[in-house]
Order: sequence, then C-alpha cells, then structure tokens
Amino acid sequence: MNLNYHHLHYFWAVAKQGNLTKAASQLRVSQSALSTQIRQLEDQVGQPLFLRQGRALQLTEAGRIAVAYADTIFANGNEMLATLRHGRRQEQQVLRIGAVATLSRNFQKSFVRPLLDLPNVQLVLQSGSLEELLTRLSSHSLDLVLSNRAVQSDTENAWRCQRIARQPVSLVGAPRVGAKPFRFPQDMVNLPLILPSTASEIRTAFDLICDEFGIRFVVVAEVDDMAMLRLLARAGKAAAVVPTVVVQDELREGRLQEYCQLPGLHENFFAISIKRHYQHPLLKNLLARTAADVLSTTDRHQPRPVKKSEKI
Repeated sequence: MNLNYHHLHYFWAVAKQGNLTKAASQLRVSQSALSTQIRQLEDQVGQPLFLRQGRALQLTEAGRIAVAYADTIFANGNEMLATLRHGRRQEQQVLRIGAVATLSRNFQKSFVRPLLDLPNVQLVLQSGSLEELLTRLSSHSLDLVLSNRAVQSDTENAWRCQRIARQPVSLVGAPRVGAKPFRFPQDMVNLPLILPSTASEIRTAFDLICDEFGIRFVVVAEVDDMAMLRLLARAGKAAAVVPTVVVQDELREGRLQEYCQLPGLHENFFAISIKRHYQHPLLKNLLARTAADVLSTTDRHQPRPVKKSEKI
C-alpha cells in the first residue's frame, strides 16, 4: 500500500499549527473532513499520531517521528522546485547534540567528526549543564546529550545511557628534558598541580588515590572547565591532572609530556538519548563506533595514521 501524501500533508499542517481549527482554516477544508483524513493516515500507519484530549491535540511518539519524516519529504519537494527553477539546493537532515559545558572540546570534535563531510547534514551543537540538556532532550529539542556522568532511567524519563569511550587520566606537564623517568608516587610529593574542581568525579577519585598513597601536593589552581585547564597546563607552570584527550594536540606536538597515567583513574564519556522506537538515522553509525575511533587523535586535516601500538 502506497503512502497517501495528501493525508500526510493534512496531518503535517495540523501538527505544525497544533490546532485542528486553525489548520482547517489554512487548508480551506472542514474540520470533519480534516479529522477523517488524519484518521485514514493513522489507519494506514497502524498507530495513533495524536492524543486527543478534548480540543487539544498532542503528538504521540509515532506522531513526532511522522512529523520529522514529513519535514524531510516536503523540504525535498521544495528543494526539487528550487533546484529545477534556480539551480540551488537546501540543507535537509538536522542533528541536534548537547554537550556538558565542561566536557573536552577535543572529545566533542572527535565525536562529531564523521558528520562534517556528509552532504545535506546540518549539525547543531549546544552546551549547558547536564540538567539543562536533559530537559531539552526530554522535550525533543535535542537528539543526543554527551556527558562525562551517567544517568539512570526513572518513572518520568526513559533515558538510554551508553558509555561510548573510556579515557585514562594522566599527569601531564612541561617536557622533562634530560630528566629521569617520572616515578609514581615518589615524584608526586610537593608537586605543584592544576586540578579539576572538587565537584568533578575525576577530582574525587584523584583525592582518594592521594589518600591511599599518602601523597601531599601543592594546589596551584582548581578549574571546572577542561578548556581552561588545558590552557593553564600549556603555560607550563605546574603539572595537570587531565584526560589525555583534552591535551592530545599538545602531547603530539611535544609542548606537553605525559608523566604517567594515574592508576585506576579514568574519565567515562556517555551518550544519553531517550528510548524511542525510531532512532534518528544519523545516530546509529555515530554510536556504533569503537572507543578507539571516538577518541582517535587523527583529524581529517591531519592525515597521519594512528599506529596500533599508540595509546589512546
């Protein structure tokens, strides 16, 4: 059975207006005729597209999916007309990703890199606190949230939280030219350090390690933003406790040196979405990649291959 695009257009108009009366006036048809067209489309797809609560209409999950497809279908029609009439094309697919504001920019870049060369794809990146981003995800204004904290589903939100990468946390600093190899924990004693803030899970784990080994250190700065921590590390005045993905460029170029990987200390990266019957088509390949691929230091402008023996 072929899709009735006439019915789809009527449904799409109602969804966009959010009101049956306004849509009927815009389409110049009666409300009863419009309701009949939508019911016929629902019969064809086999599930309801609206929840009817008195005069109010609310999209079901299937309805939201149908609207997304209808947006693409009618955008394609407009694009066809524009291309044939004026020889120009328009963007089609939109993927909206939110990232916790303190998350490594290098990690974010590596995660979205496969999208950058895709034709007709518009990427929207937003930042904020995890709570703010989850609210946007719940309201379907975001398709995915990137975080270094896991979340659990509850009665109100069926979160899907997938760990997509796990990165060692290291001690990095200015190159120790001619010095002996760094010894942990001996060389940590009274070492000036730049640390994540006490609100960070990395800092909590680091403090536990120091307690375990009886390490006393000097705090030069506490930073809750990884981009700022990276800048302070580059200044070379103190060593920094940081996931190596944050300073991958500086390590590769020799401006910073990895002194040691801190034992048992990692940062986890999670992709959070809402459990749905229909996933955004662009997310499947993004989330199917290995951790090594997600954390790869190879940039599309840097053709140097990563050897298997290299640490990620």
